[in-house]
Amino acid sequence: QVQVEESGGGLVQPGGSLRLSCEASGNIFTIIAMGWYRRAPGKERELVAQITSGNSIHYADSVMGRFTILRDYAKNTMYLQMNSLKPEDTAVYFCNVRSYYRSDSEVPKPGDDWGQGTQVTVSS
Repeated sequence: QVQVEESGGGLVQPGGSLRLSCEASGNIFTIIAMGWYRRAPGKERELVAQITSGNSIHYADSVMGRFTILRDYAKNTMYLQMNSLKPEDTAVYFCNVRSYYRSDSEVPKPGDDWGQGTQVTVSS
């Protein structure tokens, strides 16, 4: 199984910056993709940014040019640098890891794991 842990949320004023971190650990065989999602109060969960093992990156239109996703392959860690934050960025941010992990069998199994979430609040 794969464990996912986020950190770095908090309270920031509009226009400020925050950096979120996500670390994947466990019996990882290979990571296919890592992504950040968020769920704002009263809204559905939405994809914020994703990076694949081939370094293909996707951003939601609402964060393009303000957020940057980075990955440290050696540490199985992903970061989300959030600049020029707006009140509408307020949400719980979740890290998602899609991977293959080592199991008791010889064949790695697909995994789709989530962290517990970290709160980001943008307010003056």
